[in-house]
Amino acid sequence: MAQSNFDRRRINGPEESFQPTFEDDDDRETRWKPGNPRIGRGARDIRPIFLTAGLINQANGSAYIETEKTKIACAVYGPRQSKSTTYNEKGRLNVEVKFSPFSCTRRRVPIRDAEDRSVAVQIQQALVPAVRLELLPKSTIDIFITIIENDGIEGCIAAGSVAASAALADAGIEMLGLVASCSAAVVGKEIWLDPTEEEGKASSGTLILAGMPALGTITSVWQSGSMTPADGIKCMEACQERYTDIHAVIAQSLLDNAQNNT
Repeated sequence: MAQSNFDRRRINGPEESFQPTFEDDDDRETRWKPGNPRIGRGARDIRPIFLTAGLINQANGSAYIETEKTKIACAVYGPRQSKSTTYNEKGRLNVEVKFSPFSCTRRRVPIRDAEDRSVAVQIQQALVPAVRLELLPKSTIDIFITIIENDGIEGCIAAGSVAASAALADAGIEMLGLVASCSAAVVGKEIWLDPTEEEGKASSGTLILAGMPALGTITSVWQSGSMTPADGIKCMEACQERYTDIHAVIAQSLLDNAQNNT
């Protein structure tokens, strides 16, 4: 009996194969060019937000957020005390950000680098004023953020702050208010909210604003690139206009999670 060359241990592909076609390959001719209006949405429109709380059972609080190509998972552990930690009247809020190796266009090395720490610092600065750490002496709250897909650092910082705020509330940690965050970019003479990675590269400067809409308080402002003071104020005002919508999404996700657990 003649032996066949067919390998039963592996899936054999077809004899003829073709290179896969991606969305970017079809949209090369329709990409944005300087002087043209924004493609896909208006200048003051943000990407649709999907947010759900209580995703990770092992954590005290968790949340998952998705804004088109930006996908982030967040887990909160604590508050917890350690015998080796020196006494402090206020608790500590630790934020650790990790990019998945497949989250970016170019594969990332699975080790922490300067970009991970920079994003973690920005998210921590946005959250610290909202958490009542004075009620948690000698305690530590650990926030672990995993970026599953990245479509711009500005979007990762804003979405990560929103997910971390929802996860803190899901963990039952007392806060002054929910933290909402929004990013903006100066592209030509327009202000574009929630820029993608390509839009951020085409812009002259970007700004990320975080705050508590319920109290009308700003917790963090981060600006990069070249931007005039007038453009900076316009970006902040445009981001504040979207605070109510983002705050409503966070509140609704927490309400849905509470109803599902009852």
